[in-house]
Amino acid sequence: MSIHEDVQYVLLTEEQIAKRVQELGAVLEAKYADRSPLAVCILRGSAVFFSDLIREMNVPLTTDFMRVSSYGNATHSSGNIQILTDLSEDITGKEILLVEDIIDSGNTLYKLKNFLLLKGAKEVFIVTLLDKPARREADITADLSGFTIEDEFVVGYGLDYAEKYRNLPYVGVLKPSVYQK
Repeated sequence: MSIHEDVQYVLLTEEQIAKRVQELGAVLEAKYADRSPLAVCILRGSAVFFSDLIREMNVPLTTDFMRVSSYGNATHSSGNIQILTDLSEDITGKEILLVEDIIDSGNTLYKLKNFLLLKGAKEVFIVTLLDKPARREADITADLSGFTIEDEFVVGYGLDYAEKYRNLPYVGVLKPSVYQK
């Protein structure tokens, strides 16, 4: 069985994503032209986007990774975040480029941004591939986003359902029959 069969339709093609990631990289390269940000990847969903994005930025950035959870195997955020893997270095006074795959309710990102500021970050600049404002509960917006999407459950290009579908090269809408079992 192919994982593609579980996708109702393709929302964003590989080509659309690649073009937009190039554009986002150019904006970030200009922003950080004379600076050296710490680019933070939120694992696991952002890994694909993060890898493509930082290769589009010709600046002396450093990288680190965090793993947080608020979904588990559900389709909706619980609103409570758990920091499963924290940053490996002191961020006091650093400019953080926080790379996220999707902003949905915003609860996780709101709490994470405040957590990083409390740890001493000078700035937390948020870039997300996908923004789903219809589901927003927390008062947070991305500083830069790739695409605004409707309230549909999407997978692919790093986004998952129950840890599957991350390897799809596009962003697609998952068939409800897959997660309503």
